[in-house]
Amino acid sequence: MGSDSDLGVMKESAKVLTELGIESEIAVMSAHRCPDRAAEYAKSAQSRGLKVIIAAAGMAAHLAGAMAAHSALPIIGVPIKSSLDGMDALLATVQMPPGVPVATVAIDGARNAGILAAQIIGASNQVMHDKLIAFKKDMKDKVEARSARLEEIGYEEYLSQQTKTKV
Repeated sequence: MGSDSDLGVMKESAKVLTELGIESEIAVMSAHRCPDRAAEYAKSAQSRGLKVIIAAAGMAAHLAGAMAAHSALPIIGVPIKSSLDGMDALLATVQMPPGVPVATVAIDGARNAGILAAQIIGASNQVMHDKLIAFKKDMKDKVEARSARLEEIGYEEYLSQQTKTKV
């Protein structure tokens, strides 16, 4: 993360990775304020056993690009909403030069970054692939259960129950 203030968003990546049984590292470094630390982190990532790097930053949001410049591992960028509704971070993360790719998720899309990291790992790891199949089936089952409940009780009662459970 570019700043510890990004942890509120990035905890969603950590949660999904933990849920899928993937060990992860969480660190704070800035492509601008401590570029040597960021470069060394990216350069040494594979030797520490990392398979994917998720890099999150707001504003100028160059952390994912800095990681990609120093590592051949897949890099997933998470633009953090800070200024300009996160559009500056999105554009800084997604607009990479040829040869320096960064896969980019939605603004504050940390959960999807974690899932995408698991999918990258699952491409060559059958155990992870099977966990992802189960994970996606669970999501499908939850949506279908919600739909059935909505059809059973109608939208007004459904909304009323949602409001009561959020209080």
